[in-house]
Amino acid sequence: MSKRVVLLFSGQGAQSVGMGLELASAFPEARNLFDEADAILGSSLTNVMFQGPIEELTRTSRCQPALYTHGLACLAVLRNALPDLEIAAAAGLSLGEFTAHAAASTFSFADGLQLVARRGAFMEDACNATAGSMLAMLGGEEDQIRSLATDADVDMANFNTPGQIVLSGSRENIARAASLAKERGLRGKELPVAGAYHSRLMISAQHKLATELASTPIASPAFPVICNLEARPVSSPEDIRRTLEAQVTGSVRWAQSMDFLLEAGHDLFLELGPGGQLAGMLSRIRKGTPVHSISDPASLEKAVAALR
Repeated sequence: MSKRVVLLFSGQGAQSVGMGLELASAFPEARNLFDEADAILGSSLTNVMFQGPIEELTRTSRCQPALYTHGLACLAVLRNALPDLEIAAAAGLSLGEFTAHAAASTFSFADGLQLVARRGAFMEDACNATAGSMLAMLGGEEDQIRSLATDADVDMANFNTPGQIVLSGSRENIARAASLAKERGLRGKELPVAGAYHSRLMISAQHKLATELASTPIASPAFPVICNLEARPVSSPEDIRRTLEAQVTGSVRWAQSMDFLLEAGHDLFLELGPGGQLAGMLSRIRKGTPVHSISDPASLEKAVAALR
């Protein structure tokens, strides 16, 4: 097995109250990063992360900077524990793509935090201005789901794993998609989300984010970062801006992104963030792929022992 690792960063939905608290207590480098985040944002993001309530942490405007900061705090303590760690590539689910770019020094921690805080606020505003929802399709072939999406006038939001595609759109059209799915013998489950992420209903957020990206200094990543939109590495500042902007309304091709990395020969993955969801997805994409999830001191210790 190679000791070159691929970093995976969590997306919205992975958050939990208490995330980062043990890291901040045990590791000065994590504590410093959390303090820096509070100073940059001018408010106590960490209080919401550490204490909740979950309703506040789950708000898009809070959740996105929280996951970004937590993922990079996990990376900081990992790098301190393993100074010679060789990172081969990185990817992140939706919001996590921004964390992956910060890890690769595409932009600074501060610039990235301001970007994701504004992205979260723009998307929250779009949710409040539209009545949207999402429907997870469990099983079924891709062409069946595409036909369903067309007939219900909803968008293909996420290709998470083989057999799990998420649809996104207005509540009325998502209800229609659920009804049509049942008629066609397909299984759909409506998700408890605030709006229609990765759909045309987020277009106002996409336009606002484009303005922010245009004024943010962006460099070529220090290692390959796989973009959600096209499931391939992006390296030029122009390509990075374009794909991060279009991702707001575009499909998250997570399964295809993992296939790209696996087919390139990568065989060791580290998930940085709470919940272990990306490890679960990877096991469904290719069973038996080595992946370690790091979110707190205990999981860090376990991963470091395995890597050594």
